[in-house]
Amino acid sequence: MDLTVWRAFVTVCRAGSLSAAAAELNHTQSAVSRQIAGLERSLGVSLVERHARGVRPTPAGEAFRRHALATLNEADRAVRAVQAIRDGVGGRPLAIGATPSLAAGIVPEAVRALLERAGSIHWSLLPAVSAQLHSRVVAGDLDIAVVTDAPPGLTVGPTVDRRFLGLDEMVVVLPSDHPQAGQGKVHIQALADQTWVEDNDGSATLLRQHAARAGVSARIDLTAADLPGKLALVATGHAIALIPRVLTRALRADVTTVTLVNPPTRGIYTITPRRDPHPCSAPLRDLLAAAIDATRPAPAAHRSGATDGHAGAPMLHHDISDS
Repeated sequence: MDLTVWRAFVTVCRAGSLSAAAAELNHTQSAVSRQIAGLERSLGVSLVERHARGVRPTPAGEAFRRHALATLNEADRAVRAVQAIRDGVGGRPLAIGATPSLAAGIVPEAVRALLERAGSIHWSLLPAVSAQLHSRVVAGDLDIAVVTDAPPGLTVGPTVDRRFLGLDEMVVVLPSDHPQAGQGKVHIQALADQTWVEDNDGSATLLRQHAARAGVSARIDLTAADLPGKLALVATGHAIALIPRVLTRALRADVTTVTLVNPPTRGIYTITPRRDPHPCSAPLRDLLAAAIDATRPAPAAHRSGATDGHAGAPMLHHDISDS
């Protein structure tokens, strides 16, 4: 099968319409339509169906899309590897995945340190939720992913190795002029009447669980599409929010953070393929662990945070292999 046709199909699924895909691929709409029809004939099944605003993959199309995307990503990596050797850069490109909060903070720091040690490396970074990153590692289009065990927890699989990097406590982000700003540690009860905003189910679950343990509830009245949107609502005074401590060094200037008493925590891990791991994965993992360690609060505060379901976890480089 022609990978050009596969790329057209994946683009149609992402764009949601033949015309949008054609514009992105610099093809005519009729050419894209013929490519999809030919692919359907070769597979003997319908891959897309029309709806009021465009097209979407059928169940068979969605199954094919996932595998096609992994194949195309691997093909692109193969081309980049050859180009790197041709251009004298050498080495195997490093594909990294990370949750949004980690991609915004410690991962770029660790990659910078890696480049200072290892020299020039072609690398890429994909932000996504932990379950999606696990799937991308299994599919072979990520060499290493930095994930968390925040709800709903980590995915288990036999083809990846998982290693604990450190424990990260959650903090509350506030507008810089909030009355609680600069007040030191805060009990969740003092914030129970506040409006909260969340951008993902994992963080919202941690907040609700923490509030419930304290005998109060958190009013999550606002929902943001992503982390920047969440911080924008906080900065403009509409809400407060729960965020990971590792993100604090990458925050915008018009917000601040306070620490909770006995804060909720989450573990941070790397996952890598068991077969043919990238040679840079191990040194990057060590640099990530060091970056996480640098964000930790004082030991006493850390010990109080570690009571939230991770007793004994803060021992770096603890190996956990999925089975």
